[in-house]
Amino acid sequence: MLRIFTMICALSALAACGGGRGYNPGGGYRSAPVLFATGPIQSACMSAGRKQASRSRCGCIQAVADRSLSPSEQRRGVQVFKDPHTLQEARQSDSASDNAFWSTWKAFGNTAETLCSAA
Repeated sequence: MLRIFTMICALSALAACGGGRGYNPGGGYRSAPVLFATGPIQSACMSAGRKQASRSRCGCIQAVADRSLSPSEQRRGVQVFKDPHTLQEARQSDSASDNAFWSTWKAFGNTAETLCSAA
């Protein structure tokens, strides 16, 4: 009886260890969950013609945008991909809305760089 109880406890402890979370059947364990979304930033990223743009990286950037940018900020961000100089203009502007966009976009960029660099 003690042997059966010990086996049940051992199996319960093993089952509580997690299992599928973080396991990638094709390549072992991964350190972070995969981020991916589609939307205006992802489309602009893919069509901008940058060398490092890939479906997975642009999808990750869109996922970060969904978490940190409003829909109107995302629409404005599409213009940044089309013409990066517009971001410089916003940074140097005296307008409060431009300064707010610059701050938000800069924070978004830092987060996207951190989370999507491996994508």
